[in-house]
Amino acid sequence: MHYNRLAALVLLANLGFLAAGPHSPRTLGHAALANLALAVVVRQQYVINLLFRLATRPSTRRPLKLRRTLAKVYHFGGLHVGGTVAGALWFLGQTVVLTVGSTGAGVALLVVAYTLIALLAGIIATALPPFRSRFHDRFEKIHRYGGWAALALFWAHTVLSALPPLSAGGPVVAEPGLWVLALVTFSVALPWLRLREVGVRIERPSSHVALAHFDHGVTPFAGSSTTISRSPLKEWHSFANVPAPGRSGFRLTISRAGDWTGSFIDDAPERVWVKGITTAGVANIETLFRKVIYVATGSGIGPCLPHLLAAEVPARLVWATRDPRVTYGDGLVDEILVVQPDALIWDTSRHGKPDMVRLAYAAYRDFGAEAVICISNKKLTWQVVHGLERRGIPAYGAIWDS
Repeated sequence: MHYNRLAALVLLANLGFLAAGPHSPRTLGHAALANLALAVVVRQQYVINLLFRLATRPSTRRPLKLRRTLAKVYHFGGLHVGGTVAGALWFLGQTVVLTVGSTGAGVALLVVAYTLIALLAGIIATALPPFRSRFHDRFEKIHRYGGWAALALFWAHTVLSALPPLSAGGPVVAEPGLWVLALVTFSVALPWLRLREVGVRIERPSSHVALAHFDHGVTPFAGSSTTISRSPLKEWHSFANVPAPGRSGFRLTISRAGDWTGSFIDDAPERVWVKGITTAGVANIETLFRKVIYVATGSGIGPCLPHLLAAEVPARLVWATRDPRVTYGDGLVDEILVVQPDALIWDTSRHGKPDMVRLAYAAYRDFGAEAVICISNKKLTWQVVHGLERRGIPAYGAIWDS
């Protein structure tokens, strides 16, 4: 995966810097901060949008090999992983040097350092796939609150490190680490500065689905997502925005997939919290190709629908879902058929679960597409993406790295 390659690239770059040593405790600290800053900033919503914008700029006249590689832009999480691991290792190395060396490190600095090491180790350990997939809500809370605590401790550590005898004796404001931390802090705080509570109108075509309608002066771009919450300090959930051409506002398609979504459908709120920064998603890579196939199951239609409505790229839809008109309502299905009269809508309640790889391949071949974009659950997404890639077909889908 490109995700793993990006993580390996970051680690290799750090190994190269390590080989260029020797390094002082001060340099080790700067290396730690630089890597951890990369890990945080690359997850910032505006940075993500910029990465997608840059990656999707090339014309479809460019070689397909180049375009299919650029379309992997959504694997940027590999930079996050590589930066986090490398930064933690650099910081551990600095702390060991400060502990055993004659650097004059004070007790307060070492206490902060070892607390930070324990915190970083906990954040990394709970981000590993076995824990993250099984206890995702806990992972998110540990990542959020642990990250905030780590940022505060880094401020304390950097200020203490900037004081004599570890520093060169210059003013504290001249310490580069302070400016890096200021950038990281601003990056973390910015989405929260855009936090607001807005009204929402809930439409429930069935007990399985809620269509959340928003119209609070924001019409997001097609393919973006919005995070919403009923308790902003507890948990956040991201859903694809579905704007309709010529209309203000947007919709979110929310399917019953756990306690939070079940409660949202059964006890529909009148107001929710949003962070206010819409973020590009995997389907935005469509503009790199002349024709695409969208493969979706269930509520995966949500991220596909805005692109189908916008019709910027010729597309063909393959959608497998249970009793689509009963589950999602006649309005939504008719809206899809208006822009996709040749769509293959497979009713699993009547025909059972299909071989999605076979259906995707047939649509790709018949439509003359250049790529396939799959929006489904983790297992089926992997089946479709890797099943098609083994046949040499550019295929893309979420990688569940958060």
